[in-house]
Amino acid sequence: MSKPIQPFWEHKTLPELDHAEWESLCDGCGKCCLNKLEDDEGTVAYTRVACRLLDNQTCQCSLYKTRHAYVPECIVLTADTITKHLYWLPQTCAYRLIHEGRPLYDWHPLISGDPASVHTAGVSMQHQTIPEIQVDEDDWEDYIIEDL
Repeated sequence: MSKPIQPFWEHKTLPELDHAEWESLCDGCGKCCLNKLEDDEGTVAYTRVACRLLDNQTCQCSLYKTRHAYVPECIVLTADTITKHLYWLPQTCAYRLIHEGRPLYDWHPLISGDPASVHTAGVSMQHQTIPEIQVDEDDWEDYIIEDL
């Protein structure tokens, strides 16, 4: 009897993933594209103010491949940089979960087979963001999300 094939995210570490596997881990929630505020103690608060390139409907970057031409400060998350950026990744983020040795949630598209399952489960930022070009940075505190 042959052994069942284990999904790649259950037997590979982040550095072992190929490009397609890495990209497929993104659940499309849009939370990493929210502008965040960090206090003196290092506590991160998410705001509803999103990167100007985030599509509020799809929760995807509208110019993903060329985003650095428009948003040079956009962070490229890699297996080498995840530890440095872990503190601002949402608790539900697949990159964080895999890094911490935890399973993906049932609503993750790799589990459900449905790219919209992240929205259906209510864990995405779909229809909840405001483009950063519409909010003065001094007012971002007014848009802090209390229960992300």
